[in-house]
Amino acid sequence: MIRQILFIVSLFFITSNVTSQNDEWKILGTKDVTFKQDEDIINLRGDEKNIKKFKIKCTQGTLKLKKIVVYYKDNTEDEKKPNGTGLISKGMSSFTFLINKDKTPNKIGLIYEAIGNMVITKRAKIQLLGRE
Repeated sequence: MIRQILFIVSLFFITSNVTSQNDEWKILGTKDVTFKQDEDIINLRGDEKNIKKFKIKCTQGTLKLKKIVVYYKDNTEDEKKPNGTGLISKGMSSFTFLINKDKTPNKIGLIYEAIGNMVITKRAKIQLLGRE
């Protein structure tokens, strides 16, 4: 009886650990953003294409997010607009954007610009984060 209970408890911890690892955001790419309108494309490789949602995190400076385009494997595109003003400051993230569940993304295009004092912050830095 005690062995069965220990087995069930062990199985619960193993399963919950695997589930929590899949819920973590992973970095798909990083970019430096200039003080003029900038456009970057982040190519997705391997298991990065299995994401179901993504967001942009600002790690330095302030960013004005203007538009995002998801390019899919079947050569279709999905344009996404940021909610609210699109302003993201250091340490903040954008709202989460969803990937079309019936398609596989190949790359994500970002259109944005850095805002602030060029002497102090140099450039804005961002991370593209994805999650299954």
